Amino acid sequence: MKNLSRLFFVAVLIASFSTSNAQDKNNPWAITIGANAVDVYPVGEDTPQGDYFDEYFNVSDHWNILPSLSTVSISRYLSDGFTFTAKGSINRIDKFGSNFDPVTGVETTNSVDDLTYYGLDGRVSYSFMEALNCKVFDPYLGVGGGYTWVDEIGAGTLNGTVGLNIWFSENLGLSLESTYKHAFEDYLTKHFQHSVGLTFKFGGTDTDGDGIYDQDDACPEEAGLEIFNGCPDSDNDGIQDSKDDCPNTAGLAEFNGCPDADGDGVIDKDDKCPDVAGLKALMGCPDADGDGVADGDDNCPNEAGPAANNGCPWPDTDGDGVLDKDDKCPNEAGEVSNNGCPKVEPTKEVMATLNEYSRSILFNSGKATFQKQTDQVLQSMVAIFKEYPQANFTIEGHTDSDGSKSMNLALSDRRANAVRDYLIANGINSDRLTAKGYGEENPIASNKTSAGKKENRRVEVKLKN
Repeated sequence: MKNLSRLFFVAVLIASFSTSNAQDKNNPWAITIGANAVDVYPVGEDTPQGDYFDEYFNVSDHWNILPSLSTVSISRYLSDGFTFTAKGSINRIDKFGSNFDPVTGVETTNSVDDLTYYGLDGRVSYSFMEALNCKVFDPYLGVGGGYTWVDEIGAGTLNGTVGLNIWFSENLGLSLESTYKHAFEDYLTKHFQHSVGLTFKFGGTDTDGDGIYDQDDACPEEAGLEIFNGCPDSDNDGIQDSKDDCPNTAGLAEFNGCPDADGDGVIDKDDKCPDVAGLKALMGCPDADGDGVADGDDNCPNEAGPAANNGCPWPDTDGDGVLDKDDKCPNEAGEVSNNGCPKVEPTKEVMATLNEYSRSILFNSGKATFQKQTDQVLQSMVAIFKEYPQANFTIEGHTDSDGSKSMNLALSDRRANAVRDYLIANGINSDRLTAKGYGEENPIASNKTSAGKKENRRVEVKLKN
């Protein structure tokens, strides 16, 4: 009863110990319960003891084993593979080394009265599991101290431990260890204590219940997958929700988790034609005739045409090569150079009449201004020009030989342009008219007579095209 009370005291003391770190990064605590064996023989002393590690595994002759729960320990992970462990144990000593009879040559176990053994120990150990990159076998070394009582005798000890944990799961394992205890007092013998037990790790927090502890869980309040550090993948497409632009619909990694049902490279949510492969430029819709107008908007989906005409080609009703939209005479075949209209030129007779009028234009002497009676002649000319809107004309000015050539050239040019300006002012398109003076260069009669000079002072009209 006294020993049980002491063991209970040890457990309470152990339970009160704490640190700020975590057991193997997730479970902050571990508890081990099991049995222990005490061996006082292989400790390097004279009879009844032996050399160090002599008959180390001689269980039957040297190990003192209490066949019941006889050890309990609680551990707390520190950091970087280091763990603190507090351990309490009880036992009964009835084997204390061996006696050798030199006469008979027989070695017998040295028996003692049942001596009560109990100990309270603490140690810091280092695990090699991460160095071995193994999740099953967990070898460790430890160093520490404690206090051991054998009956009423007690003394402090310096302890060295070698051990192995074999993990069956993340939380349950088998613990095997051997500890050498070196007593500071001569009255307490040095000895080995071996232990075997079951270890339970606990204390980890998994708020969302996804099997990933909170400190390793990137999404601790939302159940997820280990591959994504505890974050969810709602649509199971292999892309975690936080990086998935379409978290509730399975998609492709190249589109950040969004689907592309028709495989045209345009994700469904941006695809105006998600069930038919199309072009990116047309937001996923097809263009059968390749005219840049999506089939759904194309009034002629199988015949290329401009978007301005809803995908249909522009008509050319008169077949003159000028599209109706550009053809000023869409129902009458014409020429491209004449905007689709036929060229209508005045006849030779009309041109003769036109020149009859132009040669009768009277200018004020030495000037490019018209005499009043000329207005009727000019109006007749305007009427003829308007009858042939597609024809272009050149207006030429000529003089007799009186005066200098340069003056005559300038005067003829002014008079030709005066006629052109009058025609333009009366509704004739300026693009159809050009004017040029030739002075006295092109006489049509002799400049030696007054009649000849009169004929040479003239304005002529010629077809330009």
